[in-house]
Amino acid sequence: MEFIPYGMHWIDEDDINEVTNVLRSNWITTGPKIKEFEDALCEYIGCKYCVAVNSGTSALDIAVQSLDLPAGSEIITTPFTFVATSNAIIYNAHKPVFADICRDTFNIDPEDIRRKITKNTKAIIYVDYAGQPCDIKEIKEIADEFDLYLIEDACHAIGAEYENKKIGTFADLTIFSFHPVKHITTGEGGAVVTDNKELYEKLSILRTHGIDRNTMDRFGPDASWAYDMKYLGRNYRITDFQAALGISQLKKLDGFIEKRRELALWYNELLNDTWFVKLPTVKSNVRHAWHIFTVLLEDSINRDHFFKYMKASSVGVNVHYIPAYSHSYYIDKFNFDKNEFSVTEDIFKRIITLPLYPKMVKNKIEYVVEMIKGYKNEGK
Repeated sequence: MEFIPYGMHWIDEDDINEVTNVLRSNWITTGPKIKEFEDALCEYIGCKYCVAVNSGTSALDIAVQSLDLPAGSEIITTPFTFVATSNAIIYNAHKPVFADICRDTFNIDPEDIRRKITKNTKAIIYVDYAGQPCDIKEIKEIADEFDLYLIEDACHAIGAEYENKKIGTFADLTIFSFHPVKHITTGEGGAVVTDNKELYEKLSILRTHGIDRNTMDRFGPDASWAYDMKYLGRNYRITDFQAALGISQLKKLDGFIEKRRELALWYNELLNDTWFVKLPTVKSNVRHAWHIFTVLLEDSINRDHFFKYMKASSVGVNVHYIPAYSHSYYIDKFNFDKNEFSVTEDIFKRIITLPLYPKMVKNKIEYVVEMIKGYKNEGK
């Protein structure tokens, strides 16, 4: 069997044609395709405003910056995510405060959020782990009670739904990623969506050096040369050919998600009787987007040995994620107490990500399952 990666993009001829059309045009960056992509995202999600940028990380950074919080503010988030989530807090001179996760979904635990709130808490960043929306109602109730901003890191969850409503309109700001392993790709790319016009206008400026006029405003015979830098922004612009790819990919998003759901169902069916594998839990009030498919191994299984065995069997398993507080930078700067995160610690030691992507076919799922069932726990 050829090597099966844990994730992979799907680019077709329509996507390629859209990109090459832009490359043959007069605008390859800061042009009309950016707004077209943003408008398409708004229409799909059901939100008012969108700012497309060059990565999900950039989107997180300007989302936090746009809130203009006092330096040193505490922002509560999950440790069980890629480090970009909590890094965005640090970039903006604030303090990350981690809350433990729920044992069933691996999403942030609303009860622990409440326990971690202090007079310095100003915002919550919650992450829809693997594509399953968090307990948004409970989190919003906490935010309303303590007058906190909400940022939803939905980099795993575009197209997911919470109580029959698409993710992207619940929080003050919602973040998406278009990295190649995500549901749709622009190569690298991301977006912030919001219903708040003031935040939208600030985000638009922050993505382009903090300058108040974009290239389109300064183009043409009647345009002025004048502009003003209002904020300390960065160059987080996305190109027109990336946006063209995003527009084309977005048209196929629902099909991609449906395929991911089919693959998840096959895994659940074929692994249901495997004694050492615990399958994912999906809540009844959500529509899971299945960015990744993770399972938990029983305590008696040596996860690291299992990981090596699967890789040697040409199966590209992965681990999502090393808890943020475990990285050297976080230990040196903050030295969080792991004992505060007993669920995160337990899940991290046992979790494994199985391959799942739209191009994957059933015989590859069957091969992955065959390798899992043939595992001998020799490393214990």
